[in-house]
Amino acid sequence: MLKIALTAGHYLGTAGKRCLKALDPAETREWVLNNRIADKVEKLLTAYEGYQLIRTDDTTGKKDIGLDARINAANNFGADIYISIHHNAGINGGKGGGIVAYTYTKVDQTTKNWQKALYEALIAETGLKGNRANPLATANLAECRKTTMPAVLLELGFMDSVTDLPVILTEEYADQCARAIVKVIVEKGGLVKKPKTLYRVQVGAYTDRTNAERMVKTLKNAGFEAIIAEG
Repeated sequence: MLKIALTAGHYLGTAGKRCLKALDPAETREWVLNNRIADKVEKLLTAYEGYQLIRTDDTTGKKDIGLDARINAANNFGADIYISIHHNAGINGGKGGGIVAYTYTKVDQTTKNWQKALYEALIAETGLKGNRANPLATANLAECRKTTMPAVLLELGFMDSVTDLPVILTEEYADQCARAIVKVIVEKGGLVKKPKTLYRVQVGAYTDRTNAERMVKTLKNAGFEAIIAEG
């Protein structure tokens, strides 16, 4: 059973964490972008079995859950992977940017494998490679340092880039990111698709077999499975 800790970085009220107003008059908050992707990851995963998942952030965005609280929740849960979703800034209206995947400065090969797989899947889905010199980066980040499981912090494009921002604001981009993250979780976690549920519908009972056969033929012509059951 794969245990997943997922978090959307920050919250609605985090100071300064928003898109550059000159490029996005609505100044979309970073948490909105982060949470949109996290929600889509959760939804896509419901098609699979073999995992448990917790969100360590406040999914309404209204409450600021501190980093230590998020980390402790993941550690106490006994998560096998911790994925933190963020969007970057620091270009100040310039070009370029792209996706960056962070781990702590000293990590094992398992963590590096998660980092590489997530980054490569995201680039394959979105094409948002950017111009970062080191997209597989390391940093002294609390979420990556204090967690007791492999942890990857994803910066999914720059909110102040003329190149990235028009892309990361779109629903399509959020869908692409979610699909990429879920693809890696499924592959590395060995998750399997849930079996399809079949629903049987009884359409009527006939005293005349000819009428019953006529209805079966009509249903089959419409693409449905149909049989005659006596009794």
